[in-house]
Amino acid sequence: MTRKGHWLELGIEGYSEIFSLQESINGARRKGTIPDTVIILEHHPCFTVGRTGGFEHILVSTEVIEEWGIRVYETDRGGDVTYHGPGQVVCYPIIDLSDYGRDAHVYVRKMEELLIRTLASFGIVADRKVRYPGVWVGPAKIGAVGIGIRNWVTMHGVSLNVYPDMRPFSLIVPCGISTLGVTSMKKLLGYKVEITEVRQEIRKQFSGIFDIELEDISLEEMKHMGDDSLSVGLASLISTGGPGSQPNESPAGSLPALYVIERRWFQH
Repeated sequence: MTRKGHWLELGIEGYSEIFSLQESINGARRKGTIPDTVIILEHHPCFTVGRTGGFEHILVSTEVIEEWGIRVYETDRGGDVTYHGPGQVVCYPIIDLSDYGRDAHVYVRKMEELLIRTLASFGIVADRKVRYPGVWVGPAKIGAVGIGIRNWVTMHGVSLNVYPDMRPFSLIVPCGISTLGVTSMKKLLGYKVEITEVRQEIRKQFSGIFDIELEDISLEEMKHMGDDSLSVGLASLISTGGPGSQPNESPAGSLPALYVIERRWFQH
């Protein structure tokens, strides 16, 4: 039987605010007060460093990063360092894997398949590499995967390079892999695909892969779903200029050596 879930479509958002949003939704999903929810968005320019580290794979100084207008965040997803920015679609499913076999490896494969099928619908043949997570076209990565799971409820997800500014990738060793490159749909196709079309194709493919019907929901509607902690968290985010605002300009924490970062760890 097809499950029902929510599709939360956002614009270009700050990483810190969306991490907090994921935490709130994840907590509510673990309590069973909301159904599976998929967030789709783009991020303001940032580098994120996952659980396996990767600060050594940021190749430039704080001054250069600031000149580029890029934020740096340490987070609890799997993987090394990567770049997010406008023109790159990011998909964050908050789903209970208890309904999908409780197998993290299968889940990662399904998320890679999501990107492979999405790209195929635009005429791009992509595949996996045995040693490296993500989705690849030849020797270049076009889609990254990095997940987090708490009590079998997921966070984080996948990103797909549609038409981002590719230059910031040259400031890092993407995903810690120095021998392979990165690419985008625009580079491969020779033209700019409408990002709204890519978002909708991801929605279609996700529904098919996970056998779920995704219904549109807004942040305001989510506030009234009967989960007090979720309502408080969303109200706080919205009142402090959460999703839809500019990135947080007051980072906390510090990276030994050159970088000032904000650490975003799962608190529950």
